[in-house]
Amino acid sequence: MDLAFTEEERAFREDVRQFLRDNVPPEMRRKLIEGRHLSREEMVAGQRILNRKGIPYWPEEYGGAGWTLVQQYIFEEEVRGFPARTMYDYGLSLVGPVIYTFGNEAQKKHYIPRILNLDDWWCQGFSEPGAGSDLASLKTRAVRHGDHYVVNGQKTWTSSAQHADWIFCLVRTNFDPDVKKQQGLSFLLVDMNTPGVTVRPIQLIDGGYEVNEVFFDNVRVPIENLVGEENKGWGYAKFLLGNERFIEAGVGASKERIRRIKELAAQINVGGELLIDQVTFREKVVQVEVQLKALEMTQLRMIANASKQQNNVQDPATSILKLKGSDIQQATAELLMDVVGPYALPDLLEDEHEHRNEPAVGPDWAATIAPRYFFSRAVSIYSGSNEIQKNIVAKAILGL
Repeated sequence: MDLAFTEEERAFREDVRQFLRDNVPPEMRRKLIEGRHLSREEMVAGQRILNRKGIPYWPEEYGGAGWTLVQQYIFEEEVRGFPARTMYDYGLSLVGPVIYTFGNEAQKKHYIPRILNLDDWWCQGFSEPGAGSDLASLKTRAVRHGDHYVVNGQKTWTSSAQHADWIFCLVRTNFDPDVKKQQGLSFLLVDMNTPGVTVRPIQLIDGGYEVNEVFFDNVRVPIENLVGEENKGWGYAKFLLGNERFIEAGVGASKERIRRIKELAAQINVGGELLIDQVTFREKVVQVEVQLKALEMTQLRMIANASKQQNNVQDPATSILKLKGSDIQQATAELLMDVVGPYALPDLLEDEHEHRNEPAVGPDWAATIAPRYFFSRAVSIYSGSNEIQKNIVAKAILGL
């Protein structure tokens, strides 16, 4: 199998790079390189800039760029490697494809334009207390009463729910204990401003509030907000998670992280020698680079074989991408901690010098590395934990 890029594909890559150089504000890029938080307004503005170049993954009939799978891969790699990806957009990346694939015409007409323009901010209501890795055990109930569902229950670890206008939820609509639990779930779209929806932020070990608890107390949701068929939501969720795991391989982001590691290691002197020149450190970097190249080749092989997929069935090999991609992202976060060394400690005690009277210890770039490291511990959990990915590989690929 020839995995080399064609002349046209290399030209497309250069075109994307030039677009990013010409359009992404330098201050926004600097914040992304340093791992600093952006405001909602900055994230939306940044995503709209990228949308001017094209919407990857989406078909042309729904406003997509009409790119080949290889071009989509190149675009995503360059955007994450620049970096210019300001947000993980649950509308464009996750619920949008579900709606244009399984939704009815009225839903497509209403939601698709708003998702494309980022008029609505979406969050994902899947995980619950006691139903994360075993997602099919979720207990949030949606009981039909006339032309509405009445929803009661709780979601947790809901990223960006504090900013969201809408949440797409997996809910239980069949309560027969003799029915397989996966067959009693439905995919529901809920307006976050509906009475009875409560959001409670959760502070993580990095000090931020990326995730939330979301409570539903007799929330009335119109039946037209049901995507596809009732009790068929498990299939739509698997389709969505397959897309998410493919994206979460994070090849471009890990390449950018390794570049940053080398740049900073060339500034740190340890025992009279630059860190980048120390053999043991260089060996660690090379080991991660080799694994990243293997991941990249695996993802390209999947793209080459994508034409074999039919009927919206996701390739279980996306679990390999998610599994290995998570390991590499965590390894690069650990390497950055090796680089920052003891300079990480003061910034664990105060939030980027905000309340400190004395000057910061160490370089300015040290401030965000420890919080980013702590947040990276979640990478091997979200989109399906590494343990779940191993089970999928064992059953669906190895036949064990």
